[in-house]
Formats: sequence, structure tokens, C-alpha cells
Amino acid sequence: MKKGRGLEIFKLVTSIILCQGAGLIGSFFTRPAIPVWYASLKKPIFTPPDWVFAPVWITLYFLMGVAGFLVWQKGLKHTQVRIGLFFFSAQLVLNALWSYLFFGLRAPLAGFAEILVLCLAVLLTLQSFFRVSYIAGFLLIPYFLWVTLAVVLNLFIWLYN
Repeated sequence: MKKGRGLEIFKLVTSIILCQGAGLIGSFFTRPAIPVWYASLKKPIFTPPDWVFAPVWITLYFLMGVAGFLVWQKGLKHTQVRIGLFFFSAQLVLNALWSYLFFGLRAPLAGFAEILVLCLAVLLTLQSFFRVSYIAGFLLIPYFLWVTLAVVLNLFIWLYN
């Protein structure tokens, strides 16, 4: 195997693991809250069934990892790459933080305030990724749409409860 190819595989695997890791961190707060606290909340009629969330998030974290890799592989010497990866890292942290606030602390208002910042960070990531790699930007569109849905769900849960 060529040295360059090994480095690219390392970057791809690292990117996917980092994203899945953010999801794993979030799940530590989410999983225990689902059967009791979350189940007891009044939710809007358009709330997806609970079983949808895990496969959607696993898929989204995978797509995020591939998108992060596509940007990272362009090289850190490029300012747009560094900007994109900065926003990408920030939104990953915010993603895990939302799970802690909403599910861990059981604080829908705090979760709503934070998810608005997360949504902005995802939008900035998406825009900056499009500047570096059209495919990377495209791969983040489902994530942005899902987070946008989560903003609306979080708002209704806060208002209803």
C-alpha cells in the first residue's frame, strides 16, 4: 500500500470515528432518558417514532465523517479547509452538548437555545464545506435538514411541556 493511500484511509477512518464518537457521547445522555422522561413528554404529531432516531443519526454521523474527510484531504495549508474544519469541530461539540442539555439535564428550554446555535454552526459548516468540496457540502444537507426538524421538535416540546 502506498504511503499516501494509507494516510487517506487514516483520515477517512478518523473522521468517521470522530463523528460516531460525538453520537456515542450524546447517546450516554439520551438513552436513559427515552423510556421514562422523554416518553412522558407531550410531543407534536409530526414527531418521528423513537425507533427512527438511531438509524438516522448513525447514517448522518457517517455522512458527516465522509464530508469531514473530503475537506481534510484538501490539505490544512488552505485557509478555507481550516475554516471549514473549525466550524465542523464546533458543530460536533454542540451536537453532543445538545444531548446533554435536553436529555441529560432534561431542560428543553436550554436545549432549544443551544440547538439554535447548533443549527447556525451546521449552516456555517455546510457553507464552508461547499467552498472546499461540493460533494462534502452536499453530504451535509441531510444533517442540516434533520437538525432543522430537531429545532422545531425541541421548540414544540418546550412549549407543550
